[in-house]
Amino acid sequence: MKINREHIKNTFQEYTDRYDSTDPKIKLKIDHTYRVADLCERIAKSLDLLQEDIDLAWLSGMLHDIGRFEQLRRYHTFSDAQSIDHAKFAVELLYEDGLIADYVPEISTAKIVTDIRTKDGGIDPADKRGAAAQMSGECGSSTGLSEDMPLSDVFRTLRIAIGEHSAYRIQEGLDERTQMFCHILRDADKVDIFRVICDTPLEEVYGFQTEDILRSGITPEVRQAFLEHHAVLRSLKKQPVDYVVAHGSLAFELVYPESLRIAKEQGYLGRMMSFQSENPETAKEFEHLRKDLNDYLEQRS
Repeated sequence: MKINREHIKNTFQEYTDRYDSTDPKIKLKIDHTYRVADLCERIAKSLDLLQEDIDLAWLSGMLHDIGRFEQLRRYHTFSDAQSIDHAKFAVELLYEDGLIADYVPEISTAKIVTDIRTKDGGIDPADKRGAAAQMSGECGSSTGLSEDMPLSDVFRTLRIAIGEHSAYRIQEGLDERTQMFCHILRDADKVDIFRVICDTPLEEVYGFQTEDILRSGITPEVRQAFLEHHAVLRSLKKQPVDYVVAHGSLAFELVYPESLRIAKEQGYLGRMMSFQSENPETAKEFEHLRKDLNDYLEQRS
């Protein structure tokens, strides 16, 4: 499947022009989208994928947050907990409302939507691809799209990657190729989240008063999750500063070496974890967390 990037960019701009781009929240998501798409491309290239797969990864970045704009218009928040799951909403807009056809007008989505829709939102076990179509151990060119690969397979992969990009863990039972596209998008999104956190006022990011974030303590379960090197569950976060720690923990979820290289190269992760708390105990704990994270990054590099 050939992807017309200029058409996709123009379509995305036309779509986002329906919303108030002077609103900092809207502009943030527009800028974030372009950066995530570029990061998806860079990560995909690091895996020596064929150009068709690189293009598909890039497209997943362009479409992953399409639900954010309508989420803000309807609910006046980007908080999924206070509104809707923005990833699943993106899938609904693209595949059930047919928005995907605006981006790839060469095809009719009617049959594809029917083919890929399953009761649980995942892959129909009877339609999983065989071992020959799965990702090779080296992530090399054998993962590329074949010319006769059904469009329904391409769009299913894209659908799942978008739907899973903000999940705590991707769903079980996915073939390796689909997992790869999920991880590329999830890595790219996390890497740019570090930048968003650094470039956006704390009150806008977390919804708390800055003084409350600066003075709060870290919930023990949040600290433990960080030290166990995995993402922090939403239900564990009780204090304002827990959200800073939780965003730092996303580094432990990065799958690909290139993603870690980008995070270190950009420096936003380090800036975020250099959080200067006014709570003496929290400040001391952040010193420990920073050292733990730096040791982890050195081991992974």
